[in-house]
Amino acid sequence: MKAASSLLFLFLCFSYVFAFIPPRNLLLSNLSQGKFLTNQEFWFNQTLDHFSPYDHREFRQRYYEFLDYFRIPNGPIFLVIGGEGPCNGIVNDYIAVLAKKFGAAVVSLEHRYYGLSTPFDSLATENLKYLSSKQALFDLAAFRQYYQDSLNAKLNRTEVENPWFFFGGSYAGALSAWFRLKFPHLTCGSLASSAVVLAVQDFTEFDQQIGESAGAECKAALQETTQIIETKLATDGKALRAFFNADDLEIDGDFLYFLADAAVIAFQYGNPDKLCKPLVEAKKAGDDLVDAYAKYVKQYYVESFGVNVQTYDQKYLKKTAINEDSSSRLWWFQVCTEVAYFQVAPSNDSIRSSKVDTKYHLDLCENVFGDGVFPDVDATNLYYGGTKIAGSKIIFSNGSQDPWRHASKQSPSPDMPSYLITCNNCGHCTDLRGCPQSPLVIEGNEKNCSSPDAVHKVRQKIQEHMDLWLSECIDEGRSFI
Repeated sequence: MKAASSLLFLFLCFSYVFAFIPPRNLLLSNLSQGKFLTNQEFWFNQTLDHFSPYDHREFRQRYYEFLDYFRIPNGPIFLVIGGEGPCNGIVNDYIAVLAKKFGAAVVSLEHRYYGLSTPFDSLATENLKYLSSKQALFDLAAFRQYYQDSLNAKLNRTEVENPWFFFGGSYAGALSAWFRLKFPHLTCGSLASSAVVLAVQDFTEFDQQIGESAGAECKAALQETTQIIETKLATDGKALRAFFNADDLEIDGDFLYFLADAAVIAFQYGNPDKLCKPLVEAKKAGDDLVDAYAKYVKQYYVESFGVNVQTYDQKYLKKTAINEDSSSRLWWFQVCTEVAYFQVAPSNDSIRSSKVDTKYHLDLCENVFGDGVFPDVDATNLYYGGTKIAGSKIIFSNGSQDPWRHASKQSPSPDMPSYLITCNNCGHCTDLRGCPQSPLVIEGNEKNCSSPDAVHKVRQKIQEHMDLWLSECIDEGRSFI
């Protein structure tokens, strides 16, 4: 999800909602550096509308496969679900370690509309009617059957089913849980990492968690910075925007959302010192807090993290031509029609400006997509169950500093274990990414987490559940590891 809508979610095949499409030479460089297991593209003809018996249109959907660890012919198949951004390859995170341990093939399917898997040449609102989690789940079911049939053909066999296990982080983590809920016969189990299964309209817990993750000193500095910025915005907004290189963000809410998201990223992705150290030092020294915050925003959030400030501009979000920032418009559409996750300021003790409220979000939905577009979160939670999801064999895992965990299932229930990984820099998808979550740590190594043992213990539990469920799936009772 993006900071974008501040659904600052995971990246690459899991999400990265600042999703930009790297040039081909950069992808090859990442592969040579071990950041991808593979980025060789394959294509699958996918049904456009799974809910119409009369519409037979199809579109090309991108996927990847990695077979180096596959124990032919009966090893498991791990499906890594693509999220709200381009899927440019299979990332070399902790799933690679699991694949090696279990002798698994790894495949990853790009989410419909994102990246190169786009059904239309225009992203006009009327063309987005097939962009939904429900359609995406059927995409996964159709692809799973296609890939199993293709594998059987390669191995010269028929009607054989390998054991499948699904993985996803953030929004893709929710899809992983929902897939097991809706298609339990097609996967032996799911890992739902930082899975946002609860649609929330007024997500005040998000901002509250930022305050908790920041700690007293940093929280106070952030709140004072917000107050000064609000005052400056009212007196000389043009100069203030220019100071942050955000001249295009003419709507106050867009500008203040951008600044709030910049703070979020430090805690969500395990880099709290990048923000808190310079800000607390500036406050203690009596230096200009806005100047200190602007340096962080421009140098870390924009330059190092790669955020395009324009993706916060509602005029830019209204553009329907497909470009490298299309993921922002696409994810906002899903936000505005299904899940909301409106990161609004709490009524008191907030970090972000009170102008980032419910009205701002609803106005954005209508302005960007037209009249009558709003998220029916009650319908979404009724369909999937929210945190009362009635699934089985789903592992939920969250990082203690991650604000998104409050939209996840944090309490275990029968056959659905839930784990909280607690440490100072344990954020979004720590179980898969290690610490920090950005930039990528090869194989998700936990050594840089402030409590490596906390990460290791949860990973051991994940392996135990996977081994049990995969063995139960094939009725042989044998261990896979």
